[in-house]
Amino acid sequence: MASPRERILETASTLFGKQGYNSTGINQIISEAKVAKASFYQYFKSKDDLCIEYLNVRHQYWFNKLNHFCEQEENLKVKILSSFDFLIHMNQEENFQGCSFLNILSEIPMDNAKILNVIQHHKTELRKYFTELLKNDTLSDHIYLLFESCIIESQLFKSNELIEKTKKIVNNLIS
Repeated sequence: MASPRERILETASTLFGKQGYNSTGINQIISEAKVAKASFYQYFKSKDDLCIEYLNVRHQYWFNKLNHFCEQEENLKVKILSSFDFLIHMNQEENFQGCSFLNILSEIPMDNAKILNVIQHHKTELRKYFTELLKNDTLSDHIYLLFESCIIESQLFKSNELIEKTKKIVNNLIS
């Protein structure tokens, strides 16, 4: 059986994904995780601290899946195109939930530096992922921006159509 901390994180992850960060209260998390209030506060000082841990766990999970999904590809072009296939895979797996980081960003005040820093770190790492693969700042930023827009558009329209079209654009951009 999962530890109380793990149950809190799993419950928060499910609830943040289904109903959003602001609409999820600590009492609901405590109730659905079947933990005592004292247990919650033993592990997390506040809902913001829980959110930060949720985003850190999500970051690790997401990048591990991305790397695993694309690691078998030797050809650079195929590897980049596979990263877009990864988005399609995640949309199917998570029912077009979108980017957890952007979803949280849309709900927090911009002066919440603690959570904002975690979100910025995730996006910086994604941008770095493409830069390290392509070794061309302009091209990698272009691919990164296309990738990000695919995440948002596929969530908005609950469709992978624009990801498929973007793959064709990316195929033409990479020589």
